[in-house]
Amino acid sequence: MVGTNVTATEARTTEGAPGLVRCLGRFDVTLLVMGGIIGSGIFMNPSVVARSLNTPFLILAAWTVGGLIALAGAFIYAELAARRPQVGGQYAYLRESFHPILGFLYGWVLLLIVVGGGMAASAITFASYFVDLTGLPISERALATLTLAGLTLINCLGVRAAGTAQNLFMILKVLAIVALIGCGLLLARGAVPSTPAIVEPLDRPGPFGLIAAFGAAMVPVIFAYGGWQTASFVAGEVRDPRRTLPHGLVLGTLAVVALYLAVNAACLRALGPVELAATHTPASDVMRAALGEPGARFIAAGIALSTVGFLSQAMLTTPRVYFAMADDGLFFRAMARIHPKTRVPVAAIALQGAFAIAVALSGRYEQILGYVIATDWIFFGLSACCLFVLRRRDRGADPAGARVPGHPWTTGAFVLASALVVAATIAKYPVNSLIGLGVMLAGIPVYFIWGARASARPG
Repeated sequence: MVGTNVTATEARTTEGAPGLVRCLGRFDVTLLVMGGIIGSGIFMNPSVVARSLNTPFLILAAWTVGGLIALAGAFIYAELAARRPQVGGQYAYLRESFHPILGFLYGWVLLLIVVGGGMAASAITFASYFVDLTGLPISERALATLTLAGLTLINCLGVRAAGTAQNLFMILKVLAIVALIGCGLLLARGAVPSTPAIVEPLDRPGPFGLIAAFGAAMVPVIFAYGGWQTASFVAGEVRDPRRTLPHGLVLGTLAVVALYLAVNAACLRALGPVELAATHTPASDVMRAALGEPGARFIAAGIALSTVGFLSQAMLTTPRVYFAMADDGLFFRAMARIHPKTRVPVAAIALQGAFAIAVALSGRYEQILGYVIATDWIFFGLSACCLFVLRRRDRGADPAGARVPGHPWTTGAFVLASALVVAATIAKYPVNSLIGLGVMLAGIPVYFIWGARASARPG
């Protein structure tokens, strides 16, 4: 029942061994949520959406629907965090609601596909922009490796140092986005008149054409909104997690929805739907229209900062999943050790950094990213189902102020949306999706091997 579960962190501290330190507050968690969602995608994806939907109304509608789905997910994870404020977040929800194998498969996919490919791609993106801006005589892969190694070191120094770095990058990222919004709405000579735009019909006849176009547009939108769940991974290092995590999840997601809608409005105001669909660099075009080449270079620096911010957030949050897995005996035992001085799982952090560096150097990050969406949204849907299980199990002990509005209908709608995202992704990218699912299923025998090893250990 609520309040009776003892986390790995709490148990370890009770026994006198070093435990994780609870030093992250609401402000830290809110910025962690925002940092987990906002990457470089919002600077690129408005044009991808505009290629499927050629009217301002439909473009903004797609981003609004994506925001509502993300907000529903944030409310669901807020209640899950209040019910089970345990290290590993989503891993712990799946383990306790269904079976440890689901939690393990989530951690397995997180390391090999979701975060490994995402961090490598972000590091290469940062290096590309940084080298272009500064002209430094260094290869992109070498700079990406140095960036990942530096962030790994910062995170090994302690959660407070890592949190401060993440907050700094997130604030700079928001300032760059606000500058883009302001320039697009106020300074750029817009192709869209100031009067409300008339919605023109799509070039696809009939309602099925509209549905197909809207569904295609939702893929990059959903991808851009993903990541709110990662803040739950650090529950063991959050002060008063039953309250702080839910508040941060909802506030952070709401802030991102507002920023994303404003960015798209700015792009439409400055470029119009036709030019927005034609460009591959919408943010740069908006800033160039407003401030010339200095504006384009400014937003390039903003994109570079945004990718570093995502890397910092991922390095802070995801190693806690491997720590929780190891504490359950389902991963290398070294991953469960906490450094006595810095009070962080140094081995788990080093593993994440080393794996991301290996993927970046291999050059296979783009291929890995193609496997992400289907597998990620399978676990989003399963995690939402955890709420049905935990509400029934915790009957009469509901957490105050962290209930999902409209449950079970809103939770059921999120589960359905997750299933539709998975189905649409498999239909559009069948090969990559099936490879991703194959990697996920390959973790099943690995789970039983780790389970057998854990059972054979003394004590």
